[in-house]
Amino acid sequence: MSEIADVLSAIESLARRGERMALATIVAVRGSTYRRPGARLLVPEHGDLVGNISGGCLEGDVADVAKVVMVKGEPRIVSFDLTADDEAVWGWGLGCNGAIEVFVEPADKAAEVAGALRAALEEERPISVVTVLASTAPGVERGNRILVRPDGGTEGTLGDPALDRAATGAALELLAAERSEVRTLPATAGEARAFVEVLEPPHRLVVCGAGHDAIPLVRSGAALGWRVVVVDDRKELLTQERFPEAHGFVCVDHPGKVAEEAPLDARTSVVVMTHNFLRDKEYLRSLLRTPVPYLGMLGPRARTDRLLQELAGEGVEVTEADRARIFGPAGLDIGSEGPEEIAHAIVAEIVAVRRRRPAGFLKDRPGPIHERTPAAG
Repeated sequence: MSEIADVLSAIESLARRGERMALATIVAVRGSTYRRPGARLLVPEHGDLVGNISGGCLEGDVADVAKVVMVKGEPRIVSFDLTADDEAVWGWGLGCNGAIEVFVEPADKAAEVAGALRAALEEERPISVVTVLASTAPGVERGNRILVRPDGGTEGTLGDPALDRAATGAALELLAAERSEVRTLPATAGEARAFVEVLEPPHRLVVCGAGHDAIPLVRSGAALGWRVVVVDDRKELLTQERFPEAHGFVCVDHPGKVAEEAPLDARTSVVVMTHNFLRDKEYLRSLLRTPVPYLGMLGPRARTDRLLQELAGEGVEVTEADRARIFGPAGLDIGSEGPEEIAHAIVAEIVAVRRRRPAGFLKDRPGPIHERTPAAG
């Protein structure tokens, strides 16, 4: 389960039991920080913290603020400026050089939408949630939320019709951009500063081939919260006992039918690893008709080249765009040996492709580790 799903499930569980809690959410960052906007920390009145906003450095300070918020019942924004070279920053023990803005609120309003958010993620539907951080608009309170779906449908209200319209427009814009940020939005009278957050469903990894070396790849993908689906034409290999971390299985009558029978879209990565040349060729023939942005092929480059040559010779069009999304051999060049290390190399390459990053050593990166967040409008 992904971190956000863990937090949402905990909110629902605690709310059902009537327990007090506070939710801390990073809404804005500047410079180099460990976590990005949308990272959450749930602080129950009793029990362990759920989530993570700094890798352990700020959790204690935020938990102290959260306890005050629980008692007073009023949201507040706290900022941590880690750019100063003074004893306070060194006291936090942080290895970052940025500023973090955290919205801490009683979690009752978050509980009202937790179920809808969790359902959207489980059903693999993107959704945006707009949360009021501060307001000069009458009737609009901090912590008010509205959910916005990609089709423009909404659930809830921020407390003002004009503000709801502005929030919906901002949410649709950022859903298309797959980005979260703080926006200042106009209301009928006054305005509101709001966190417009885009929640994307878990990434999907489809593994074509249920051999022994697919087991650590499934495990590695699932450890990142991905929905991993294993595909094979050998039904006896597609079992939960063999792949306990798999989200699902697809047994195809023929590898050439994978495009029709497996869940494949623009947020899916695929790795073909049957170790059988003819099977791999049929999988690849079918996969070339899909919009998946990453096609990993296990085996040497010469083998992948031969697969493509044979497909071209059989009349299959292989464009330059197709060649750009085919990664064979799959995985980053880290000298990996054995199925476990190879699995990590493949998963790391998928992350790099999804983030549009060239991989490599961070120490050689000329700019900041994270892309700069656009300024709040």
